[in-house]
Formats: sequence, structure tokens, C-alpha cells
Amino acid sequence: MSVTKKDVKYVADLAHLQLTEDESESLVHDMNQILDFMTTLEEVDTSDVEPLEHVIDLEYRLRDDKAEEPLPHEDALKNAPDADSDYFRVPRVIE
Repeated sequence: MSVTKKDVKYVADLAHLQLTEDESESLVHDMNQILDFMTTLEEVDTSDVEPLEHVIDLEYRLRDDKAEEPLPHEDALKNAPDADSDYFRVPRVIE
């Protein structure tokens, strides 16, 4: 299977993109290279490879999920640019 300019135009229309002629040509070339690479990957024998949830082992990187005491208000507000007693003060964004 190869990508044509018609395919690129179709996908660009779905994404509401306006492509120049040069961009369309470039995308045809790039997409065909991607498909060629995928064909190469299909030839790799993966019968002895176990499925993974993550590409790296995250088992030892996670901390225990345990309840702790909440941060005191004073410590939470210590680095706030502006605070009002127990609350963060932020600039108004809706008028």
C-alpha cells in the first residue's frame, strides 16, 4: 500500500488543514516512508517477546500509596506570591 496525493488531500480535509503543493508532496514522501518502516517491523519475529504495559520497568519507581497528614496551611501558603489568611490570592481572569 502506498499513499497518494489524493490520500493526503483527503486526510488534510478531514483535519481542516490547508496544504501547499510542496507540503502535500513532502507528506506523501514521509507517509510512504512510515509505511515502509512498518512493513519492515512486521517482519521481525516477536513470538518470544512478552507484552508490556510500559517500555521501562516502573515497578520499583513507584512509591507506596499511603495516607499522610495534610500539609499545614502555613507551609502551603509559604511560597504563594499572594495569600489572604487561609487562601491563595490569584488575579481575576473573568470580568
